[in-house]
Amino acid sequence: MSAERSPAIEEQKRKGLRVAFAVSIGFTLAVYAGAIVPFLGPLFAAQFLLGSSRPMPLGKTIGAAMVVLIAGMAMMVLTDVLGDRPAPFLLILGLTYFACFAAQSTGKGGAAVFLVLVVSIIVPLLGILNKELANSILSILVAGVLSGTALMWFAHAIFPEPFAAEVEAVAISERPPALGRALANTVILLGSVVICLTSDNLTAAAVIPITVASLLGQLDVAASARAAIGLVLVNLFGGVLASVAYAALSLRPNLFSIFLIVLIVVLLIGGRAAARSKDAPIFAGALTTFLILFGLGVSPLPGSAAESFATRIVYVAAALIYALLFAVILWPRTGGKRRGYRHDSGVL
Repeated sequence: MSAERSPAIEEQKRKGLRVAFAVSIGFTLAVYAGAIVPFLGPLFAAQFLLGSSRPMPLGKTIGAAMVVLIAGMAMMVLTDVLGDRPAPFLLILGLTYFACFAAQSTGKGGAAVFLVLVVSIIVPLLGILNKELANSILSILVAGVLSGTALMWFAHAIFPEPFAAEVEAVAISERPPALGRALANTVILLGSVVICLTSDNLTAAAVIPITVASLLGQLDVAASARAAIGLVLVNLFGGVLASVAYAALSLRPNLFSIFLIVLIVVLLIGGRAAARSKDAPIFAGALTTFLILFGLGVSPLPGSAAESFATRIVYVAAALIYALLFAVILWPRTGGKRRGYRHDSGVL
């Protein structure tokens, strides 16, 4: 049994090392460069790396980058043209979210779908809540996509996948889109975006909607109430880790400390997120929560330093409870068996 499992375990170790290496290096370089959103590039790199044990082919990499950039430019135009007209603005935003959730429900699109979802959340919120950042959103996205792609290739160069020990990829089963669940997820996510827009809190806007989107990609309420609560606790654990990490950084605030702290935390979470198991997307969600909160702590984003980590963890907890509660209420009931998680359908 152990001999049969060893290739998968070795693959998990290599993938976890790639994620830890890419995220820690990328995060440290982003902070050194003074990036406004230092977690964006590492987040993109983690998505690319967790999506597959092999680096994406050049054509697919360029395609994913172009999709993200086109989505970012479209969201910029939407915000500029309809930002002061709530009804059509939210309608188009909701249609975008619906298309992403419908694509996720089919198991196709990979990490690119979640990245488009993240872009469709960040761009409108930053564009409306902070006019000073509106003109630099595209450059932030370009830097995030390019750095995430470069980190992916660099990590694969340092920790290559041996051809002889390749683990056969899990086959992707065809399934029709779950339009009812996609519609419910759209309502839930759009509601969180509206709350953030009306509250005029930039830190909450950077935390709550992405946390909601991440949880909706992981959640399967039909499995069991205990599993759903455990999922929420693991995601909240990512926020607690960010708080502990920031406290440790305050004792010796320098770039090496940032690198070491991120490396240790991502090794802890990323190794579990790299496994071929149903729990992997949950730990990938905890990794997202950690990167966002810790990134806000060291970010020069206006107003980010005004919020304490306790407040940010409250934002995360509120987002998780909000998403779980409304998923229970709005998700259509299904009598069939629970669908398994698939690592190659988007890790978050």
